[in-house]
Amino acid sequence: MDATGLALLPVLVLLAGGVLAVVACRSLGLPPIIGYLGAGVVLGPHAAGLVADTEAVRHLAEFGVVFLMFSIGLEFSLPKLRSMGRSVFGLGLSQVAASIALCVGAALAVGGSWQAGIALGGALAMSSTAIVSKLLAERLELDTPHGRDVIGVLLFQDLAVVPLLILVPALGGPAEGIGRDIAEALAKAAVVLVVLLVAGPRVMRAWFGVIARRRSTELFVLNVLLITLLLAFVTGLAGLSLALGAFLAGMLISETEYRYQVEEDIKAFRDVLLGLFFVTVGMMLDLGLVLAHGWLVLLSLALLLAVKGVAIGLLARAFGAAPATALRTALALAQGSEFGFVLLAQTRAVQLVPEPVLQALIAAMILSMLATPFLIAASDRIVLRFASSEWMSRSLDLHRVAVRSLGTERHVIILGYGRNGQRLARLLEAEGVRYVALDLDPERVREAALAGDTVVYADCSRREALVAAGVSRAAAVVVTFADVAAAARVLAHIHALSPAVPVIVRARDEADIGKLTAAGASEVVPEAFESGLMLASHALVWVGVPLARVMRRMSQMRDQQYGLLRGLYHGASDEPETGESAQPRLHAVTLHAHAAALTRPLADLGLEALGVQVRAVRRPGEAKKLAAAEAGALREGDVVVLLGAPELLAAAELRLLQG
Repeated sequence: MDATGLALLPVLVLLAGGVLAVVACRSLGLPPIIGYLGAGVVLGPHAAGLVADTEAVRHLAEFGVVFLMFSIGLEFSLPKLRSMGRSVFGLGLSQVAASIALCVGAALAVGGSWQAGIALGGALAMSSTAIVSKLLAERLELDTPHGRDVIGVLLFQDLAVVPLLILVPALGGPAEGIGRDIAEALAKAAVVLVVLLVAGPRVMRAWFGVIARRRSTELFVLNVLLITLLLAFVTGLAGLSLALGAFLAGMLISETEYRYQVEEDIKAFRDVLLGLFFVTVGMMLDLGLVLAHGWLVLLSLALLLAVKGVAIGLLARAFGAAPATALRTALALAQGSEFGFVLLAQTRAVQLVPEPVLQALIAAMILSMLATPFLIAASDRIVLRFASSEWMSRSLDLHRVAVRSLGTERHVIILGYGRNGQRLARLLEAEGVRYVALDLDPERVREAALAGDTVVYADCSRREALVAAGVSRAAAVVVTFADVAAAARVLAHIHALSPAVPVIVRARDEADIGKLTAAGASEVVPEAFESGLMLASHALVWVGVPLARVMRRMSQMRDQQYGLLRGLYHGASDEPETGESAQPRLHAVTLHAHAAALTRPLADLGLEALGVQVRAVRRPGEAKKLAAAEAGALREGDVVVLLGAPELLAAAELRLLQG
């Protein structure tokens, strides 16, 4: 094989290992970063030895850090920082400073250097933005008090990486020249920053305008790569890190109107190269050395989670967080971070820390990141056990929900009070239908409640919140957020509590219909389908198709898509309208212990002969709706959903219950 093929071999091995690792992590529900780290451990020079720790591999990995810092720069926004001032520059700054101070004290106590303490403190202060933000988003906790504190701290940590990347290499120099080196590096960074911030936004906006007017996606992506790598090269020439230049490039582009397009275009490059960086981090881990010093790994893991968690919890309390909020914040931020690995790699390069200690810390950080999904999943149980005030707070929240729904029958429960929830509430009010809305945005709830809306602060993913909202008395439940995983959890709770209540769920597109229907949704409304229908209806009208025919065509298509639109559940408060009494409607019949239809299949009951359709059977303990042919012999507690005219429904119910 020629030299080119030999040079390509390590890259192929890294890519193959990354693909297999990410497939395994996706199957197990773990973050991909864990797979990349594991692949590096297995492929690296200390295990299988398939990839050597060469200069070329390290350069390839450094590009991953460059594009990660570019993405962080895109998120840098002065208005955003000002709005989150307490959590970013209060709690976030205090957490990073306290972590560094604790590590410096510990290093001096065991006879180490203060330089090593600063380097390790900066690395261990970081928490995993990728893992934590994803988990909080999946749990719908980004808008909770602890969610806002966590995101604020993560944002400051991301910003703190910039000076730390300058500081750590300088710490490896002679002790007498460290101050001069740091001051020189910071002065260079300040000059570059001022020049770019003064002249950069105007130049960047004009240049991107020139590129965008060419209407070439290829040219646009090439330009983004050019700007990112050019600024990284400029800061490298100034003796600063490449990552700093990439951060500045992202920050400049964030001030232009092209930010979101750039973020989308660069995402694939960033994720792939960052994955390769994490593989190289895994390659740093010497399993033999780790196993030989297993006690040091376990001690490092315990100290990382305990000391960092306690420090964050105490600081959160000092900044006014409730005990439960402080504990949740601590549990979410106690792990190591992807940026921690970047700083540890620099620490290793300047030989500030003995290799066994460095190996133990890398292993402890990897283990802490593996433990994070489990810690956050168990956070509710941990908080209820150790924060006594949480019981009272939870009880007060549920009391407020119950007060708003108490005495209300046949109401609609709206889960999520964003734009769609509020529009639905307006329509329900106009028709005189009572509703209760649950939402987790305290500011939105406060404003809406002051205006007289029936909305309360509550987490709809909790069974007790649904009970307090009166799900057993509700006419319908509407899930207004388009998160399939979260909606499936809510559906499981609803149908365990009240299997007969119809649930209408919002979805992004038609691909989600099967998942949500299987989870128990009575009807799924895909946004893509509805927007397509509206586009088609407007187009047909504009090309001359009569409006009545267009409306009839749209009605037919909706009838095919939404089976339940062929009938509606009727309430006692419904106003009869002209011709409505003969219209088919839906009716749910629950089979009690003495119902005549028990143990008999639906086909034997002759309901079709009465002119009534059996739309579904809801069986206790099963989320999926059963078709008439699937139901088999009827059981006690089964809910039979019928469609027909009112007088026919009455006859069918009589046959089901009394024979």
